[in-house]
Amino acid sequence: MSKKPNTATPFKIAAHYDAIVIGTGPGGEGAAMKLAKRGKKVAIIEKAHSVGGGCTHWGTIPSKALRHSVSRLIEFNSNPLFGEDQARKQLTFAEILSHAQSVIRKQVNLRKGFYDRNECDLFFGEASFVDNHTLQIRKNDGSLDYLSADNIIIATGSRPYRPADIDFSHPHVYDSDTILSLDYHPSSIIIYGAGVIGSEYASIFRGLDVKTDLINNRERLLSFLDAEMSDSLSYHFRNSGIIIRHDEQYKSVETTPDGVIMHMQSGKKMRANCLLFANGRTGNTDKLNLAAIGLTPDGRGQLKVNDNYQTDVENIYAVGDVIGYPSLASAAYDQGRIAAGSIVSGKDSRKKLILDIPTGIYTIPEISSVGKTEQELTALKVPYEVGRAQFKHLARSQILGSDVGSLKILFHRETKEILGIHCFGERASEIIHIGQAIMEQKNGGNNIEYFVHTTFNYPTMAEAYRVAALNGLNRLF
Repeated sequence: MSKKPNTATPFKIAAHYDAIVIGTGPGGEGAAMKLAKRGKKVAIIEKAHSVGGGCTHWGTIPSKALRHSVSRLIEFNSNPLFGEDQARKQLTFAEILSHAQSVIRKQVNLRKGFYDRNECDLFFGEASFVDNHTLQIRKNDGSLDYLSADNIIIATGSRPYRPADIDFSHPHVYDSDTILSLDYHPSSIIIYGAGVIGSEYASIFRGLDVKTDLINNRERLLSFLDAEMSDSLSYHFRNSGIIIRHDEQYKSVETTPDGVIMHMQSGKKMRANCLLFANGRTGNTDKLNLAAIGLTPDGRGQLKVNDNYQTDVENIYAVGDVIGYPSLASAAYDQGRIAAGSIVSGKDSRKKLILDIPTGIYTIPEISSVGKTEQELTALKVPYEVGRAQFKHLARSQILGSDVGSLKILFHRETKEILGIHCFGERASEIIHIGQAIMEQKNGGNNIEYFVHTTFNYPTMAEAYRVAALNGLNRLF
């Protein structure tokens, strides 16, 4: 059971709140905004110098801004409209970083405005638990503040995993946070870890004409994806010049004055100007003094929660990367709102995270999926059919000069219910939401025939749904 704040403390509590949120990433922001709009007195604690969390400063926003700049560079250099006789335009990593930094500044100002308008109290410093109602804040100048609250929400996010045997202080060794401080243009890079982050950065560096080795610990690239999408990305990566090495594990990393040499357990070794280690993440719980409230994170620093994002301590909640799957900024925001709803109502929140959460992978080209893969449906023995649309056949795609990609719809042969949608190509993460909206319909509304009976703007990328639906329905007999 939750205990009331201990008033007999050896320190002075500066203020008491209905709720304190630790962290200003998407999960923390979602929770704080809902609580404030419901009339709760809210405080937010952020360890960084400004709001936004890892999502804004080191993860989602900067990497997607970098990707956009590189994608436009590739488009310019490959578009005959700009003249075949023109010299190829070259940009360095440092040059495209300037665009990312401008986006970050805009995002920080926007998010700071949210807290100001909703009268949330912002505290900058490192939070740790004294008890389940009291937090200590160690500010940058070393001074301490103490706050108490009825409820506390942990939204501290995650950080890149750093093996102890790799020297991350070396000027040629980076993780996905520190890569944003790269101040020279490497001629070659080894990216260890071919998950979402590693694959996205492989696209970015290869688009800047950097020789790129992508090391994958598994036998297939992004193996959680539908196999056809994974194969499409692998083909496109290889076609662009990325060297993909599957089923590899590193043995050691040797640093040199001008780069790194990675030794593999298979006996292979490779050399590059720099290493980006992007293999796993760890929840930011080690500095919270969770022992003071009886919580123990797992080996990856993550906390266990129930459907309302309540931990084993009744008045302590956790949302976002710190609880693991799905580790998406979009989901974290909703998790924060659901946790806040439970606090406001004092019971189970009526809102739950949707079952089919879309995945957006911002490689070049993008990949986005929602629902089941072909492999999952086959294993479940579901009688499904496939409808496909190739982007190269769409007028809008031809106009854009971006004909790489496809849309695939999986649907039940008998009920025609949409079971999964998989998209590979430019703007895939936007295109997927059209299908997702139909998948979420109830009482028979989820039906592939919607796309046949609906008139789409022409020419558009959305037209791919009509083409894919007709293609799939023509397979039925």
